[in-house]
Amino acid sequence: MHIRSLSAADAAAFRALRLAALLDKPEAFVSSHVEEKDQPLGWFEARLSERPGHAVFGAFDGDALVGIAGLARETLIQLAHKGHIWGMYVAAAARGHGVARDLITAALAHARATPGIAKVTLSVDSQNVAAIALYESLGFVVFAREADAVRLDGQSRDDLQMHLRFDTAP
Repeated sequence: MHIRSLSAADAAAFRALRLAALLDKPEAFVSSHVEEKDQPLGWFEARLSERPGHAVFGAFDGDALVGIAGLARETLIQLAHKGHIWGMYVAAAARGHGVARDLITAALAHARATPGIAKVTLSVDSQNVAAIALYESLGFVVFAREADAVRLDGQSRDDLQMHLRFDTAP
């Protein structure tokens, strides 16, 4: 498995995996397949444009993109000390091989290498036990629970808000 930062040249593969993710695990995302399926390729290219504190990482099995995770730095001056993990997904066939850990580790390394980022946050569905365990093993701690954070097919779902502070990280 090879992990690297994605670029606009990867937009078609990113789009395909992102749309598959939205269908496979809709509870893991606040966006939906309906909202993204008709977006032009340029919209996905823009999401891949690297800038300070922002990157999307891909896991490749040979030439196939099998996992993604994004890092976005807050843009407001008073919030610029924070990065946020978004869009974490690993295709079913690649699960159980440490791909998610490798993707999050790459995003965290990018955040740590970005001057001024002091912590990284993420949101996770409160029922996603495997993801919560992964994030906790990397030093993330829950700081809030948002009840009724997402409504999927008319059902209310809670999200856990987690963060990893670099000054106190293991």
